Amino acid sequence: MAATYPFPEPVVLDAEVFTELPETHRRAGVSSYWAERNRHGQPVDSFLEGPSFDREGNLWFVDIPFGRIFRAGPKGAVQQIAEYDGQPNGLKIHEDGRVFIADFQNGIMQIDPVSGHVSHALRDCDTEGFKGCNDLHFSRDGAVYFTDQGQTGLQDPTGRVYKWQPETGALTCLIDKVPSPNGLVLDINEHVLYLAVTRANAVWRLPLSQSGRVNKAGLFIQFSGGRAGPDGLALTAQNGVVVCQTGMGLVWVHDALGRPIAVVRSPRGLGTTNCAFGGEEGRTLFITESDSGSILKVEFPRELQISGAPMFSGACG
Repeated sequence: MAATYPFPEPVVLDAEVFTELPETHRRAGVSSYWAERNRHGQPVDSFLEGPSFDREGNLWFVDIPFGRIFRAGPKGAVQQIAEYDGQPNGLKIHEDGRVFIADFQNGIMQIDPVSGHVSHALRDCDTEGFKGCNDLHFSRDGAVYFTDQGQTGLQDPTGRVYKWQPETGALTCLIDKVPSPNGLVLDINEHVLYLAVTRANAVWRLPLSQSGRVNKAGLFIQFSGGRAGPDGLALTAQNGVVVCQTGMGLVWVHDALGRPIAVVRSPRGLGTTNCAFGGEEGRTLFITESDSGSILKVEFPRELQISGAPMFSGACG
């Protein structure tokens, strides 16, 4: 008898290349501290992460090992905006246009989108240095949720998730026992924070109480296989969760209950690190593929009813 499943199998879609880092911006053969520590000295010419759209339809993204910030125009033309001494990992845009960066080396940074000047926004937690900030997300009131991953994992489940209110300076640790917290996104009502836990190959569900505390943290989705795990997250307008499974070259789209409804395959490498919605009606998903230094895209058919939830910046997620 054929096996039956409690829900339909997800639709399989193949992404295509939207743009890629030009050869003039690749650092082939150039050593970096990041590569020495994370790739056993194997040289990399880039490692792309942190895609986020501004209101003009430009896609911003980062290059971790060489401390660079890039912007791709609507037609894919890539421009370097900044280069500084740091390891930028996540990037999100404030509603006033400021660009905020989760930097492994420096904490939370910000960049002026016009001048390209990079400055410190949040260096530490009451003079205690962060383990290594990874990704960030704005709530509707402008609060910043960010992950402090460092080198945590199953051997050291002490990664942290913070909530920071830039206007008042209030900083709260929401949870401090996570084995490698990575991408994160709030649900539509901002009652739940979804968290990619890379080294546990999982996505956690963190309910937020009215007092702002995390209660009854639980496992939302469990993955298996691959060389890494869940990385960047995004939210659909239908309150579903999009998960980049880096190390497998896949991006999974789930409904609000966590059921997979679509899976996107990379035509290049396996390093599907992060994603952001854009394009007409927010139905196109743009994906950073770090192995090849490319930005991929896939447009979801209307019948799937998949589009991106609005971000604090006014752009899609």
